[in-house]
Amino acid sequence: MKWLSEFKQFAMRGNVVDMAVGIIIGAAFGKIVSSLVSDVIMPPIGVLLGGVDFSNLAITIKKAVGEEPAVVIGYGKFIQTVIDFVIIALSIFALVKFVNALKSKAEKAAATAEAAKPAVPSKEEQLLTEIRDLLKEKK
Repeated sequence: MKWLSEFKQFAMRGNVVDMAVGIIIGAAFGKIVSSLVSDVIMPPIGVLLGGVDFSNLAITIKKAVGEEPAVVIGYGKFIQTVIDFVIIALSIFALVKFVNALKSKAEKAAATAEAAKPAVPSKEEQLLTEIRDLLKEKK
């Protein structure tokens, strides 16, 4: 029973839930980018290269014999996957830059607001000021 409660505590931590949400969104984003690359970007590149369809590019190592399938190296799919990765990496980089810029603006605004705020004396300073004023009155 202790193991189950420890697992529940682990699974309900904020970081774990945030990570799970990030993984799910990342998987969906990866599918979108894969579709963008395979359905939008690669066809024009294939036309520019003389009608080459990257997904079909492969080197046959051993031809198919009877029921046995051919052994091929599908380097076209690899090229497409690399392009997917580059686009995803650039998108994530742009997103991180954008978030960092927003954080920087927020930090600058907070620092400016803090600097504009008049300094409030600490309790010790207030107490010392009162003591000083009382001593001046006694003179």
